[in-house]
Amino acid sequence: MPITAPEIAVAAGVIAGPGDQVLLTRRLQSAHQGGKWEFPGGKIEADEAPAAALRRELNEELGINVVTARSLIEVAHDYGDKRVRLYVFVVDAFTGQPGGLEGQAMQWFDAADLTSLEFPDANRPIVAAYLSSLDSAPSI
Repeated sequence: MPITAPEIAVAAGVIAGPGDQVLLTRRLQSAHQGGKWEFPGGKIEADEAPAAALRRELNEELGINVVTARSLIEVAHDYGDKRVRLYVFVVDAFTGQPGGLEGQAMQWFDAADLTSLEFPDANRPIVAAYLSSLDSAPSI
């Protein structure tokens, strides 16, 4: 019987900015899936709710405080050497000025450009779900 890698629970945020911009961070070259863009976040600690982990991780990584966030999608992905379960939120409002506090590059991208960027495979369903949510948003 094959050995299954343990599943890592992660909270991630699609940080919405002005216009249809989204803030992404670039994984360090030395990391798993290094050099690829990703939605910022991190591992959920034992007995921590995904939304609480999101707030903690975005503060630690980017120096921002989440004001409002809504659940977008839950993604399970098996990389072969590791399995991840991503709990993804859209961060509609935050305070603070984002900065790469852990040495990672970060950049604002137009949502329309997300499909042309290189993401870890587990992030692809997030891109699709977010773009779909923009298409279905009521206009005012």
